[in-house]
Amino acid sequence: MAAYFADLEWTLKPGEDFLKGRYSRAHTLRFDGGAEVPASASPHVVGKWADESAVDPEEMLVAALSNCHMLTFLHKARLAGFVVVAYRDHAEGVMEEIAPGRQAVTRVILKPEIEWDGAGPDAATLAELHHAAHEDCFIANSVKTQVTVAGL
Repeated sequence: MAAYFADLEWTLKPGEDFLKGRYSRAHTLRFDGGAEVPASASPHVVGKWADESAVDPEEMLVAALSNCHMLTFLHKARLAGFVVVAYRDHAEGVMEEIAPGRQAVTRVILKPEIEWDGAGPDAATLAELHHAAHEDCFIANSVKTQVTVAGL
């Protein structure tokens, strides 16, 4: 078993009105390796009370799924004898209403672009590698969100 930790810190700023909802949602996330990330609610959710330059929870979910898939895919490609020299993804999460007044990120579409050293896999093998990566991705196994790789 492994345990993972994140520290979150938010403080009401002078002049903000908490009870009227007029307060910044900006906060800081800190991770055990020392990384510090400015975070906020999504501007789609709280408008001007969000910090658009900060990462929001929905973006972090999409990034976590993309990141986990990539790391697992790299491992699977290596085991299959392929050499990846670059991997880029422009992942997209879709927020939808799942019940009256309830929303969720229901779909994440991964759009990986992969560069190979030498011959890369054929289309069928590439699809198998992505499927295996998805099956073993810890984050994908942890959520109900549908995760797909575009074009497969």
